[in-house]
Amino acid sequence: MSNYDVLVIGAGPAGYVCAIRAAQLGLKTAIIDKQWLGGVCLNVGCIPSKALLRNAEIAHTLRERGKEFGFSFENLKLDYSAAVKRSRQVSNRLTKGVGFLMKKNNIDVHMGAARISAPGRVTVTAEDGKTAELQATNIVVATGASASVPKAWPVDGEKVLTYWEAILQEKQPASVIVIGSGAIGLEFSTVWNAYGVDVTVVEMLPRLAPLEDEEISAELAKTIQKRGIKALPGHKVESVETTETGVRVIVSSEAGQKTLEAEQALVAIGFSPNSRNLGLEDIGVQTSERGFVEIDERMATNVPGIWAVGDVTGKLMLAHVGSAMGIVCAERIAGVETVTLNYEMMPRATYCQPQTASFGLTEAQAKERGHEVKIGRFNFQANGKALGLGDYAGWVKIITDAKYGEILGAHMIGPEVTELLPELTLAQMMELTAAEIARNIHAHPTLSEALMEAAHAAEGQAIHM
Repeated sequence: MSNYDVLVIGAGPAGYVCAIRAAQLGLKTAIIDKQWLGGVCLNVGCIPSKALLRNAEIAHTLRERGKEFGFSFENLKLDYSAAVKRSRQVSNRLTKGVGFLMKKNNIDVHMGAARISAPGRVTVTAEDGKTAELQATNIVVATGASASVPKAWPVDGEKVLTYWEAILQEKQPASVIVIGSGAIGLEFSTVWNAYGVDVTVVEMLPRLAPLEDEEISAELAKTIQKRGIKALPGHKVESVETTETGVRVIVSSEAGQKTLEAEQALVAIGFSPNSRNLGLEDIGVQTSERGFVEIDERMATNVPGIWAVGDVTGKLMLAHVGSAMGIVCAERIAGVETVTLNYEMMPRATYCQPQTASFGLTEAQAKERGHEVKIGRFNFQANGKALGLGDYAGWVKIITDAKYGEILGAHMIGPEVTELLPELTLAQMMELTAAEIARNIHAHPTLSEALMEAAHAAEGQAIHM
């Protein structure tokens, strides 16, 4: 029986990063996954979707903006299947990279379904039915989460899809009803719309991107509808059914019911943890009512030697958060100096068009907590780089505490704002103020100048607005 210091179950961004850090710290480490290295993110999630979004950006420019940029086509042809094939190539390249990292760090890889058979012991069942027993002082659960779908909705992978089927299908549908306006729903809406697909987004809550700042939601609704995406916030899905030609979705709002029909429907309403059939209940690991594994700030469960990181904990279901959790977990196991994560201040990014990016408190949340807030904002319409790109919708909004200057949060919508987050999250972590961001000299012309300008505005010293 193989014996390890650390045995990680799940090879997504939380699991494989945890394994690498553990190995770096001199711990004998192995990782188990029943399907692939890289998890959902690298294989059917955040990485291939970004490849599709890049194709979509080009497709949108070619279809809609030729006159503005000075080109025209007599017979433009867009091949959606080629975009999907390119996304698979990108995904496969990164997945192979994870395999290389496992070898480089001397991490044993076991492919198969894992079950904790006893404290410190895991049974791995390979696809051919063969089993292997592994022993470890520390077991880290990093099994992620799966799309949450109401039982009555007929997900068949053909007419009613989750993100999994949607990202792999090479056919371009004529029309799609997207149920849910979180990151997945908005990103697929962007991709399909760019290729001329008739897209309708249904959101049960009163506004699109309901977890974002209210101003972000309003700006997003305005810009995506300009692109031709129909949006129905405040509409509850009453039923989903398949028809001979596609799907029929009945929705209701304060104004009554309406029937929507399309070739396909995408269900993007949330995730459920992959915590079942792991043997957690048999050894007494505490989980929430929804099945998320409960952990403390060390990533430890209530059972000594059992740890959990990433989406399976439900803390903040983002790949980069899972990776950060994985590093902290490995460092706690090794007993070296580490940090305590502040999930509220983690960066959040949605790669629709326009992109949205945020962290920390919304303006409403800051006021609810008793802060006297100062707001600094700057519109990309006054940013030279954004104008040169021809992509200048949106703005940067920085929320600070009026008394101490503490950065409480930031909310952005516009060109490449997901790339602008690190300066702000670093500033907040290091307890810098907006005044110090404003004094940091930013190269001109860059999109990052919008951060500097918003920081100046927060200090009552706006320069270009």
